[in-house]
Amino acid sequence: MHEQLIKHLRTGDARALARAISFVENEASGYDEILLSLRRDSSATVIGVTGPPGAGKSTIVDGMIGELLKEQGRIAVLCVDPSSPFNLGAVLGDRIRMSEWYTHPNVFIRSLATRGSVGGLSPKIIEVTDLLRSCGFDNIIVETVGVGQSEIEIAALADITVVVLVPESGDEVQTMKAGLMEIADIFVINKSDRPDADLFEKNLQLLLAPAFGKRSREVPVIRTIATEKKGIPELVHRIKNDVRPGVNEERRIALLTEKAWQLMAKQRMREVDKLELRRRVEKGLQNHNLNIYSLVADYK
Repeated sequence: MHEQLIKHLRTGDARALARAISFVENEASGYDEILLSLRRDSSATVIGVTGPPGAGKSTIVDGMIGELLKEQGRIAVLCVDPSSPFNLGAVLGDRIRMSEWYTHPNVFIRSLATRGSVGGLSPKIIEVTDLLRSCGFDNIIVETVGVGQSEIEIAALADITVVVLVPESGDEVQTMKAGLMEIADIFVINKSDRPDADLFEKNLQLLLAPAFGKRSREVPVIRTIATEKKGIPELVHRIKNDVRPGVNEERRIALLTEKAWQLMAKQRMREVDKLELRRRVEKGLQNHNLNIYSLVADYK
């Protein structure tokens, strides 16, 4: 059904990729055929960028694109945005701050909606990332909605995770520090020209200190002023030097195992006739003998 689309997808065609992502996001007819055809390209580096709202993540990503393009590679950016309560689409849409790159032949930008996912990632993020991997991108940047302990997914999905903060993030760091300590490979203090940036960096280093004993290396802290592109070259240089294959392998195995389990559960749920289930519930209520656990155990 989607033979031509798959054929164009394998050549890295941007329009075919956009269509394929829409098919997968909306689970349109034949989307599983597209996923089954994927050839995983493990050479792509997946960079996760996360942090509280207003920290300047999109501006950071905009600067990173410019730096990474100096290497003449191909870059894909996934911006995971909050969902509209009306149509479950992405509220912010493709980011205005990245508008410079929309027509660039080596850059692909797409917004995905969380659609109510509590982890801050789109429920289709693994599938979409695999689509991008199959298209031969050199770098895939995944920018997420926010940060928190529930967002461990990004650390498993990405080869390296960058957590962006601002000097005013003190209280948020305190309340979220357990999750932050676990997922961050690099910390960025953006808007570092603001007052209290020095104090914030000092406090952040103090919070990081207990975590050093649990890690094989120190977590770097980089200061940036993203609107002026200050610190961005250093950040990209550090990202490239810190990516080590297999470093997140245990987390990735756990994430993909959970995803496989969800897909298998969903596949088997297709055999359940909801109308028949409703009829049995209704009958049980009428006969005053409904035990929903017995109903589930006995359902065939």
